[in-house]
Parts: sequence; structure tokens; C-alpha cells
Amino acid sequence: MLNWSKRKPYPQEFYEQQTVVVARELLGSYMVYDSPDGLLVARVVETEAYTGPDDPACHSARGKKQGNAVMFGPAGRVYVYLIYGMYYCFNITTDSLTTPAAVLLRALEPLEGIGVMARRRGTDDLRNLCSGPGKLCQALGINKDFNGLSVVTGPIRFYPPDQGAEDRAVMVGPRVGISRAADWPLRFYLEGNPFVSRVPRRYAGKRLT
Repeated sequence: MLNWSKRKPYPQEFYEQQTVVVARELLGSYMVYDSPDGLLVARVVETEAYTGPDDPACHSARGKKQGNAVMFGPAGRVYVYLIYGMYYCFNITTDSLTTPAAVLLRALEPLEGIGVMARRRGTDDLRNLCSGPGKLCQALGINKDFNGLSVVTGPIRFYPPDQGAEDRAVMVGPRVGISRAADWPLRFYLEGNPFVSRVPRRYAGKRLT
């Protein structure tokens, strides 16, 4: 178990980079949530980039509304929305104030607090705890109350990978579960990682690194 109090999370400037850069560089990083039920830690293994108003699949392409207002504020904020009326999705705002964009977390590798995650998910299948946007939110207890929180100073923070950690190739492919700009290669994941969400064969990715 690592001592997170002695480690430095990503600073504000990290999230102010271009969205695709943040989406790629978050892979392998640690998501640490100081929750009421104890520390929950997971490794980011899959992300998607939503790059702003010029991206038809990005929520900011619809203009500023009450539900997506967080996207039009500073980078490094939690943006949570509901899909299918029942599943929450966890995003981090990125880029500049003039480019309302975000990175969606698609899958995590559970590391600490696994018992809490399993209880919330109702399963002991480790690979199934956080292998999808809705699953990871359920496992971590994330809902709309998290909307707008800072990932720099708030209870959920992200830490760079350890030096010398296993370096898997980054794969890229089309985003999943959308109808607009569905062929844009803005989904990133760690090659061969068993915790990546299940993806149809037609979404097989290409190696970037």
C-alpha cells in the first residue's frame, strides 16, 4: 500500500493541456479517492477524448446548458452526467476556458478498497468491477454530487505512474457507444490490460507506442 500523502498529484497545468494529450497521459496513472468508506485506489487503463465544440460527440457542441456548464469552466474539474437514466459517467474537464472539452474515464484497474467496490457492484469478479464508465462510477460511489469538484484539491486526485513501472503500449481506436463522430480515433487504452472494457471486434485499435 503506497503512502499517497507523500506523493504529488498532477497539478492544474496538467489538465490545461490539449484533451488528447491528457487522455493519453492519464493512462497508467493512479486515481485516488479519499472516500467516507476509506481510501479507494485504481489505475486508469482506458479513456476517451471529447475535444470541444467542433467534436460532434462532445457535450459542449450543443452549447452551454445547465447540465454541461462545468465544461465551460476551468480545466481539472469533475464533470458527471447520467446515461440511459441510470448510469453515471465520470469526466475531467481539460484544455482552456475557450475550449470546453473533457476526458471520459472508461475503465480502471482496482488496487485498494476492492472490498468496498465489490460490495457496491454486487460482484466479486475483479475484472468486472470497473470495466466500463457506469461500472466504475458505481464501484466508487460517484454521482452528480461530485460535479464541479477539483481533481487537484478535491477528494479525488490523480497521481503519475511510478518510475520504472511496466510500460505497456498505448492503443487507439474509435470511441464506443456514440452515434456522432463514431469513427474518430479518440479512445485510448493500455494494450493487453485485462481490465479494459469489453469492446466489439470492429473497434480493434492500433498501436501508438
